[in-house]
Amino acid sequence: MTDRHEHDGPQDPLATVFSLVRAGALLGVVLLMVWLAFNVSLPSVGQLRDWIDGFGWGSRLVFVVAYAVVALTPIPVTVMSVTGGVLFGVIEGSVLSLVGAVAGCLGAYWIARGLGKGTVLRLLGRHRVTVEEQLGSAGFAAVFTLRVLPGLPYWPINYGAGALGVPYREFAIATVVASVPGQVSLVAVGALAATPNMLHGVVVALAWAVVVLMTVWAWRAWKGTSSRPLPGSGRVSPGR
Repeated sequence: MTDRHEHDGPQDPLATVFSLVRAGALLGVVLLMVWLAFNVSLPSVGQLRDWIDGFGWGSRLVFVVAYAVVALTPIPVTVMSVTGGVLFGVIEGSVLSLVGAVAGCLGAYWIARGLGKGTVLRLLGRHRVTVEEQLGSAGFAAVFTLRVLPGLPYWPINYGAGALGVPYREFAIATVVASVPGQVSLVAVGALAATPNMLHGVVVALAWAVVVLMTVWAWRAWKGTSSRPLPGSGRVSPGR
């Protein structure tokens, strides 16, 4: 039997160099993000409000970009969502926060795909075991549950899903749909803080009730005990 390696041509040195440079650049970006997370604290909501307001008509774009960058790092995104509510109110703040959060999540997923499984799992540190156990052979329901669960940081899910090969379509749809309740609930808190009134109080209560209900629904769907499919799961190809 002919060894397949006899037919392998010599590797292109330029391609090898390009791959090494790309991997090095991606690793550098991730290490920078980790360093920023542990050495740079986010300003207060008031400071963020003053800074973003200073951009005038471009404040919305600045907010979305800033949110996406924060979502790439281990820095908690809560303060960004609350700031969105303070600055833009419940409806617009929720839309802008969702766009920023999803952009950061998808960006982290593709960075992880570029870095490779081994490198990302080492960077995950204490989150490594949990990520491998929960996402190693998981799909839509797992990503959905981990995303909607209150208090769970975004970044280990993003990088872990990319490193462990969760299909992009499943990851993207689950991220978009499952992020909505959490983003609205946090933005509503910011809106209530900025303008305390009955309407904002009701929105906060309803939003957090939805978060709890969606978490229970997602958990049951993940464990196979829910009779109803999760929203968005119908857009995922069967068997994927």
